[in-house]
Amino acid sequence: MSWSARQYVAFEDERTRPVRDLLGALPAIEARFVVDLGCGPGNSTEVLAASFPRAAVRGIDSSPDMIAAARRRLPQAQFELVGIEEWQDTGPFDVILANAVLHWVPDHAALLPALVAKLAPGGSLAVQMPDNLEDSAHRLMREIAADAPWRQALSSAARTPLEAASWYYELLRSHCARVDVWRTTYYHPIPDGAVGIVEWFKGSGLRPFLEPLDAAMSAAYLERYTAAVALAYPAMSDGSVLLPFPRLFVVAIR
Repeated sequence: MSWSARQYVAFEDERTRPVRDLLGALPAIEARFVVDLGCGPGNSTEVLAASFPRAAVRGIDSSPDMIAAARRRLPQAQFELVGIEEWQDTGPFDVILANAVLHWVPDHAALLPALVAKLAPGGSLAVQMPDNLEDSAHRLMREIAADAPWRQALSSAARTPLEAASWYYELLRSHCARVDVWRTTYYHPIPDGAVGIVEWFKGSGLRPFLEPLDAAMSAAYLERYTAAVALAYPAMSDGSVLLPFPRLFVVAIR
């Protein structure tokens, strides 16, 4: 699946706020080596570097467009074009950041303990994942995809839901000295109503639904989706809408 750095950073402030909250929950340590998994265009890596100014900073991503944007943004950091599942570096790292990326990667039961194993003693795994698959914006993606014009092409587009918070706690507690899990819902004011919401998700959740389609089918899908979103998210008096966006956070200290 390809990614567009330009589309993603259209809502950069809103997308970066959770990583600030996540890194703010880490214990104060003198980190030497930190890495940002799924670094995207470097907005999360920038926050990571600022949080640990004496550390050597690395970032990985599977998207050439994202890596190119990250390198322009942070030329002093080291970026590598590689997917999380293929990443072989054993560390040890003082901080492993995975902001809004692991929900795209399967088999968390094996993945998360493997990431903890790359931490130095006292190091932190910091994870944030959108937890909004049951919200209207995502539910409508799946409902429209199930209709006849798109059903065959989009039969495998839906993402697997996250496990419960207690599942992540139980999984990591046996590998870590401390585990913190919490869920926060952000309410983002979107100035352009339904069109703005669609633009938001074109940079993330809509990508698996649009990429398998040709131009005509994609345009028809987006037209139908935009109309459904307009009904699900009524505009406020100034024409904007509030987009609820729940996110699951995990901090695991080795």
